[in-house]
Amino acid sequence: MTMNLGPMFEPFELHNLTLRNRVAMAPMTRNFSPKGVPGENVVAYYRRRAEAGVGLIITEGTTVNHAGANGYPNVPAFYGDEALAGWKNVVDAVHAAGGAIFPQLWHVGAVRKEGTEPDASAPGYSPSGLFAPGKPNGKAMSKGDIDDVITAFADAAQDAKALGFDGVELHGAHGYLLDQFLWEGTNQREDEYGGSMENRLRFVVEIVAAVRHRVGPDFPIMLRFSQWKQQDYDAKLVNSPEELEQFLKPLVDAGVDIFHASTRRFWEPEFEGSSLNLAGWTQKLSGKPTMSVGSVGLTEDFISGTMASKQESVEQSGIDELVERMNNHEFELIAVGRALLQDPEWLIKVKEGRLGEVDDFARKSLTKLY
Repeated sequence: MTMNLGPMFEPFELHNLTLRNRVAMAPMTRNFSPKGVPGENVVAYYRRRAEAGVGLIITEGTTVNHAGANGYPNVPAFYGDEALAGWKNVVDAVHAAGGAIFPQLWHVGAVRKEGTEPDASAPGYSPSGLFAPGKPNGKAMSKGDIDDVITAFADAAQDAKALGFDGVELHGAHGYLLDQFLWEGTNQREDEYGGSMENRLRFVVEIVAAVRHRVGPDFPIMLRFSQWKQQDYDAKLVNSPEELEQFLKPLVDAGVDIFHASTRRFWEPEFEGSSLNLAGWTQKLSGKPTMSVGSVGLTEDFISGTMASKQESVEQSGIDELVERMNNHEFELIAVGRALLQDPEWLIKVKEGRLGEVDDFARKSLTKLY
């Protein structure tokens, strides 16, 4: 029996971007690109999801051309002839399968530890030399360092457009570099990049503006942001709709087209007194389309590890509530992460009601690429 997924299968248009449906593959670090180069196994990994009907692929985080950008082994780069040639193969494969694709452009900031590839001597770079509040790591960035990173993001976005990508996502979430500037806990600067919300936004705003200048008015820019951090799941950038609106406006003015509001469970309300999640509030206040995300399609609770039966999987994974929220235009797009990592055909199987065939997520799958 075919499930009624309603707005999930409606097309989406923005500028020069047309998506066949509103389901995206969320960015997920995979560590299968030795020396930063995505090979044929990476091409096949993304192609399979596009062949199975996913509308938009957002790649795993891919590092910009700055000495401290990478924090993990075998993460793909987004600079250099060999890495960019690998990404061109990915783009062509996804397009041939009818999908669209954005690279996620990434700098890990103070998450990086010295000794990490590709330059083992490079420190972690951050606004104030802090990995987390009260936990130093690496070096505080000079104005020259800031300018270098802005240029690196702009260069990468320009390359993405030249390679045929359909837009770019800037990783401004989860306690990585851009988020370290946004978060008071890690931004203790006393210059124009620290202090007030306006100042803490400045670095990200300047990156967005530089990217927009390079790619022109019609190439979509998506910004991923989050309240929670890997350093602190309870962290908050904003505590009210009023603060969120102050946060969003400079980013809209700089050129953000889509906000990817990262939450751990899409059904949880963001502020007291409303059922809207972070993506819902962001779309309402910014006037821009948003993408929601958070445990879509999982049959295992993110925290407790409690398993559900196959028969309960649709209810627990929140598909009915997801459809209802999208029908209400709380957000326009939905990203699916681990469910698609585990099962490339998850979307087709759910749509066709083949729930017994869905391959439930298992952590051991993180060690494979398929």
